[in-house]
Amino acid sequence: MKIIQLTDTHLMPPGVVVNGVDPEKQLRAAVTDIIDKHADADLLVMTGDLCNYGDPEAYELLRDILAPLPFEARLLLGNHDKRPEFIDAFPDQPRDGNGYIQSFMDTKFGRLLFLDSHEAAVIGGIYGPDRLEWLSGALAGAGDLPVTVFIHHPPMDPGIGHFENIGMHDEGAMMRSLSAHPAGVRHVVFGHIHVPLAGTSAEGIAYSSGQACSHRFITDLDIPDPWWTGGNPCYRIIRLDDQGLRAYGVEVGQVPTERAPVCAGP
Repeated sequence: MKIIQLTDTHLMPPGVVVNGVDPEKQLRAAVTDIIDKHADADLLVMTGDLCNYGDPEAYELLRDILAPLPFEARLLLGNHDKRPEFIDAFPDQPRDGNGYIQSFMDTKFGRLLFLDSHEAAVIGGIYGPDRLEWLSGALAGAGDLPVTVFIHHPPMDPGIGHFENIGMHDEGAMMRSLSAHPAGVRHVVFGHIHVPLAGTSAEGIAYSSGQACSHRFITDLDIPDPWWTGGNPCYRIIRLDDQGLRAYGVEVGQVPTERAPVCAGP
């Protein structure tokens, strides 16, 4: 199974620049590249901060940009999004019984969980009792299937100074729930931090972030207010198969210097 992850697109109305980057230009370039090279993908997952201010015009622009995709898209909310405006623009995106943008998908390689950590006017992530109840049911329903989780906020400490106080505010409840799933968790895939990160939690769960498609930080783990920077639009190719899960970062617009030589056989 091939899944494309896009994250932190921070879309604005046409022509509006955010932190020195034109998010519409970045996202259009990424989606064009995805369609050109990965039309065989099974799914696109956008892990939050779809729009920078959650305004209706930006969500309509997002609908326009995603319209040519030849495969399904699951869109998740980040702290920059607004749930009512998102639902107005994307009424067909699955929701749970409480209106959260949460759903699951069963595949040959396990259950995919799409979780909603957005809370209005909160920069960090919220995953309270009502959402945990839904997660508990989704895990129980997975039975002997392993799960792969997609969410905006990392549900563990990313170890980056800027995110010390704006991570997940659940005191570890989500990770405890996930670690109790008997069939295991293949991976937790998230956004929010704008830079690539991979690791293993104290519970032994592997996790990684996609790099922001729009602006990102110059990586400095200690300072509370890092510098913004631009760069090529980014997305990830995630493969789920009998070998497990693998994720590959893609930067759109890279210019080759020369082709690598073909390795000789034994």
